[in-house]
Amino acid sequence: MPLAEPILCKRIPTPPWGDPRDRALVTLDQYLETDGYQALRQAVKTDPKDVIDLVKASELRGRGGAGFPAGMKWSFLPPEDGDRRYLAINCDEAEPGTFKDRMIVDFDPHILLEGIAICMHACRLDTAYIYIRGEYHAQAKTLQHAVAEAYKYSVFGKDSILGQINGRDPQCYVHRGAGAYICGEETALLESLEGKRGWPRIKPPFPAVEGAFARPTIINNVETLAMVGPIVLKGADWFKSMGTQRPEGAPPTVPASFGPKLYGVSGHVNRPGVYEDELGITLSELIENHCGGMRNGKKFKAAIPGGISMGILGTDQYDAKLDFDIGKAYGCLGLGTAGVIVMDEDTDIVAATRNIVRFFAHESCGQCTPCREGTAWMYKLLTRIENGGGTTNDLDLLLELAGSMGSMPGTTICGLADGANWAVRTILNKFRGDFEKRVRKQRYVSLPVAATR
Repeated sequence: MPLAEPILCKRIPTPPWGDPRDRALVTLDQYLETDGYQALRQAVKTDPKDVIDLVKASELRGRGGAGFPAGMKWSFLPPEDGDRRYLAINCDEAEPGTFKDRMIVDFDPHILLEGIAICMHACRLDTAYIYIRGEYHAQAKTLQHAVAEAYKYSVFGKDSILGQINGRDPQCYVHRGAGAYICGEETALLESLEGKRGWPRIKPPFPAVEGAFARPTIINNVETLAMVGPIVLKGADWFKSMGTQRPEGAPPTVPASFGPKLYGVSGHVNRPGVYEDELGITLSELIENHCGGMRNGKKFKAAIPGGISMGILGTDQYDAKLDFDIGKAYGCLGLGTAGVIVMDEDTDIVAATRNIVRFFAHESCGQCTPCREGTAWMYKLLTRIENGGGTTNDLDLLLELAGSMGSMPGTTICGLADGANWAVRTILNKFRGDFEKRVRKQRYVSLPVAATR
């Protein structure tokens, strides 16, 4: 069922409700005229624990990639001890194909700041850091201006609407990264925030217990926090009236895919951009109804559902449902950020795979040997295959390399290797014919790798 009205795009003209050419930065005055900061005023009159319970009841899942329930994450914090507690906002958005958070920052930054303030109240966090991608130069300035407006309106700082938290005036800062993809991983983000090299940390301890500066820290994505205000205003039942239920037969502990979602679409469509709709719409609906169909009337070949680390949807999966259960249903890693990259019938899948792996090899922090060496080896293999020098044995070797690295196989600290792993596995398994046309047959029969794993 299509979304009845825009929620996150309420003030950002977006088809089918508005023309993107009419977009402009929403100032504080304009935000206040459209119910801005009403959710915050309502939240501060509510016991912090009740706000957490409301977010838990809504089953809001993180919109940054992993889809972990936000309210549950908030409840992991230890009791207050009077010392500092932090909120880190992940606005790094360095996943290729992902640009939805940028739209919020570009045009309606106060919806993010309101969500930040509500989270600080609910979790008793006195300091917030918005960690923004290094390449987002204009967006960092826009966000800094909005933060200054929020201070003038007493959202943060002295005499804040929030009152003092942990005996301190609540503060919010914009922190610019240096352009490293790995800093989208939450513990690498914290290392960078502390002024160190952006290397993922071994866990436990988890950030909620020992995060920024060894203090309890909540880390949430921009879109996740932007959704908190509407939930506070309209309630958990309203939020759960949108999206899809948990899979049939799944226990209540398995979160559903409720609520609206921002989909960032790029690639071979007539109208790329960011669109808002319910979780659970099909890929075909997104392309045909929102993006004006495939570009130049070409046929659909494949799509990456949520940033390149999520793997690929095959030609026969054009009607895949875009919710958090997409991984199990369609053989990919997950929905991720819902940054959909669409490919038409003329796409060179081998070249696309080589380009994806080149990115992961370049962005690996080098801390874990399987990731550092494995991504580099896969890139060399794919370059050889693309240039016509590969053999059928190379295809088996690619699958073996991919299946033996990543945090899921238990060989690396973070999931960067899993991104390369799932990209190669899903593309090679679903489009093996494209690869076999580019390689020479061996004189001997190569043994199949037990897993197409």
